[in-house]
Amino acid sequence: MPQNKRESLIYTVLMCFVMVLWMSLYNAALRHGGPGLPALTAGWLGFPFAYVFAMCCDWFLVSRLAKGFAFRFLVRPWDSALKKVLCISCCMVVPMVLLMSLYGACEGAVHTGAWGSVPLAWLVNIPRNFIMALPFQLLIAGPLVRKVFRAVFPEGTVAA
Repeated sequence: MPQNKRESLIYTVLMCFVMVLWMSLYNAALRHGGPGLPALTAGWLGFPFAYVFAMCCDWFLVSRLAKGFAFRFLVRPWDSALKKVLCISCCMVVPMVLLMSLYGACEGAVHTGAWGSVPLAWLVNIPRNFIMALPFQLLIAGPLVRKVFRAVFPEGTVAA
């Protein structure tokens, strides 16, 4: 886990990149009826704006709320690092899925002009995104990004 604000920013950049890219491709595949070149193209083209939105949400809102909730209700300072990581990850996924599902519903409305369908699209997107985002975060993205992060930035090499 990051030890200071600079490490936290680098870690967030990496984690958001992996999660947003995967979820963009996943949602594009859902919209296009499965994986393929049209889904890959749509996911890649939608990625930059979604990434910037996710970074802003994560850095300025969700991270603080998720860590506050986790350390107030779920973990204690003496708990294992694994328990802290899992609790914070779960606490991050829930609000990020809510916000990014709303983003996706609004993005769809921009393309179709059907702004009246945003609430329903948002409610449909939430469970579809949650069932992909939580396992992906816990089993693939989280371990991968933590391993890459510590390989590139060994503990104590990023000054505060």
